[in-house]
Amino acid sequence: MRMFKLVTTMPDLLPHPSADSRTTSSAEPPPFSGQQADNRRSESPPLLTTEAAFYQQQRAFEEAAAAAAARDYDPDGPRSLAGIALRSFCLGLTAALGLSLSAYLLLAARPSAPRLGRLPLFLAALAAFHFLEFWTTARYNAPAAKVSSFLLRANWPGYAVAHAAAALECLLVALVWPARDLAAPLLPGAGPLLVAAGGLLVLVGQAVRSLAMAEAGRSFNHIVQQQKRDSHVLVTSGVYAYLRHPSYFGFFWWALGTQLVLGNVVCFCAYAAVLWRFFSARIRHEEEFLVRFFGDDYVQYRRRVGVGIPFI
Repeated sequence: MRMFKLVTTMPDLLPHPSADSRTTSSAEPPPFSGQQADNRRSESPPLLTTEAAFYQQQRAFEEAAAAAAARDYDPDGPRSLAGIALRSFCLGLTAALGLSLSAYLLLAARPSAPRLGRLPLFLAALAAFHFLEFWTTARYNAPAAKVSSFLLRANWPGYAVAHAAAALECLLVALVWPARDLAAPLLPGAGPLLVAAGGLLVLVGQAVRSLAMAEAGRSFNHIVQQQKRDSHVLVTSGVYAYLRHPSYFGFFWWALGTQLVLGNVVCFCAYAAVLWRFFSARIRHEEEFLVRFFGDDYVQYRRRVGVGIPFI
């Protein structure tokens, strides 16, 4: 009887869940299982969204940079291919016409013609100078090559006024006083020698300036740099071993050479005074930054190498 009693009473010892409890237990998920599933569902989309946003933002930056770079090459942009082509064509045409007209006038029989022949020769030298300014920059320092690298509007309008005055003096003397000799007061008959010396100065000055730009490469700039870039190096070899500022040396003597070729007295003196004052101030200003960039290396280089322009 006790065994029967025990067996029959054992079911009473087990808990009997009610209908409500059974319904609830079958409908509810295990503890935290729904929360973990929600977390898994909520974690993946933000990661994908963040990654997509990153690549979208990067693509937008790249497109904006490409658009800005493309605008540089627009007809009115700083690197306008149309502007570069037009200026190169005009300068080449000026040089060709200048040389041809100069040769014709120098061989003419009229007394004033040989002197007039110096003027187109001056224009040809001027055209060659400005073309080589851009070409040398584009060849050896391509990132800095712009339409402004032709220097056609450099130091405007003083630069244009100086050349216009030189051309006007040559023209007036050729028409009014064709027999005037630049060296007549001091060295009678030395006019042809001075013209030849002027032509030599033009060639040497141009060669030295272009060579200086080529050897400096990425370190050369038409504008005085006030911050040191990674591409800046102190160049002390080649022409820089003999001249501290060979590009300034080249232009100074090139400009004076053109006035000797033209036979200009007034403009020769004016060019010498203005250019000396300009380069004296510019070199002093530029070397403040060069000492800051290169320290004692430049100080020693400055002591060792001269400029090649008198009294600078």
